[in-house]
Amino acid sequence: MPANSSLSGLERLAILAIILTWGLNNAAAKVATAHLPPMMVGGLRFALALVFLAVFVRPPFPEPKKLVAIILLSGPIHFGLIYTAFGMAKSLSPLVVASQLWIPFTAIAAWRMLGETMRPPAVIGLAVAFVGVAWMSLDPHGAGDLPALVLIVLACACWAMATVLVRMTPGIKPLKMQGLTAIVAAPTLIGLSFAFEPHVVQRVTTAPPLAWACVAFAGVVSTIGASALLFWLVQRREPGRVTPYFLLTPLVSCTIGIVFMGDRLTPQLIIGGAATMVGVALVALTEKRGVKPEAMAAETV
Repeated sequence: MPANSSLSGLERLAILAIILTWGLNNAAAKVATAHLPPMMVGGLRFALALVFLAVFVRPPFPEPKKLVAIILLSGPIHFGLIYTAFGMAKSLSPLVVASQLWIPFTAIAAWRMLGETMRPPAVIGLAVAFVGVAWMSLDPHGAGDLPALVLIVLACACWAMATVLVRMTPGIKPLKMQGLTAIVAAPTLIGLSFAFEPHVVQRVTTAPPLAWACVAFAGVVSTIGASALLFWLVQRREPGRVTPYFLLTPLVSCTIGIVFMGDRLTPQLIIGGAATMVGVALVALTEKRGVKPEAMAAETV
């Protein structure tokens, strides 16, 4: 298919499905962590996904040191931080917006580790994005979520490092990479939950069906379904052709947060959020190289 041809109707539907799935998944994570221990949510998500992904995990395993680093950064570390942040926070919207910082962090990591050039619009976008998150965190209504925002920023940095390491490790199929991550992340996060989170058994046994539905949505619809659509898209199109559309994901999540979850928007949060997304868009749209499909993820969790 010609790279510059118009997107087909089926491709547009796939993009829309991914945006909606990832947007809903952010809200589902907030609901699940309100009832279940956050790290347990992450562990159960990966355990469920592993049922479908285990078949893809088979030798060879190239560059094992880099592979282990990718798995740890993108699996238990990233998702442990993310789900803990969602469990701590009162509002969904600031977290979702801040989670898009993985894109500027990836540009910085690629510049440092791969020697990629950062064009002036991307540098401006970096500054605008980070200032936007800082501005949101200073809002009186959002200051209570500052610890959660810090965890989100750390998680974005971990994901960016993993993304660049994936670029440096050719030959790993996307579903194989996800399966390896699930094998490590599921027992690690479940173990950490029992070790550090209070009342695990009680919360698991008393969680409502809605919480379990949210875990199932994350494990199957988001991890498997949306990722499969993404890989199908990037096999047909260059990643840079489709990834800018995924910047609409926070709009879906924020709308759900405002309409259904009681998020309170103030002028400072709106300005900070808008600045962050403008900065992220500048970085995303000026990057010269598209990330590999196994490294792509516009979702928060």
